[in-house]
Amino acid sequence: MADMTTGNTSRADANRRRILDVALAELLRDPDASMDQIARAAGVVRRTVYGHFPSREALISTLLDGAVEAVAAAHAAGREGMADPAESLARSTLAVWEIADRYRILVALAQRSVTVQGIRDRLTPVRQACAELLRRGLEQGVFASPLPAPALAYVHEQMLFALMEAVNDGLLAAEEAGRSAAVTMLTAAGVPASRATEVVAKLSDCPTAAGQSGNRAAGPTGE
Repeated sequence: MADMTTGNTSRADANRRRILDVALAELLRDPDASMDQIARAAGVVRRTVYGHFPSREALISTLLDGAVEAVAAAHAAGREGMADPAESLARSTLAVWEIADRYRILVALAQRSVTVQGIRDRLTPVRQACAELLRRGLEQGVFASPLPAPALAYVHEQMLFALMEAVNDGLLAAEEAGRSAAVTMLTAAGVPASRATEVVAKLSDCPTAAGQSGNRAAGPTGE
């Protein structure tokens, strides 16, 4: 009986992961994809999808949770081992953008079904880590801002959302957005534009652990 229960649980888990993976692909392809479309693409009946996710909003919310986990992992990897706050901020932004670029359509979609406050709440740990990095940079004189670090972290977060929307609206080329985001974060923190560009160029031209970690973090959603 225990083996049968374990087998059923394993199949259910496998179905759930497949539904999440397929749902992400379908929603990125068609933000208006229905639960029926997702079920067909996943090769299951609609009842199976609803058995795991009672509504489309619940499905999107779960996908968003996976995206936030991936962003948090990339942000931590980008900061790891970096003594210079400017390089740490640039490296973590580049790492986060690799993940955010994959999910940027989902974030725009989630804003229709998940409150902005709900998204902000999910990102609290990342924002707090960013605030600590900014605080260190401000204390060392690497950054300069009239804003305290926690407020500046909010500004950075909203700027990243705005850049994601700019890519979605065709105002910024996706292939340029990562570097642009990193330079923008640095200049917003008071780093001179020439220095910001130099730092980002150096990090972008050299393979980094942040990029590798970002790729690992972008694995199957919901696992």
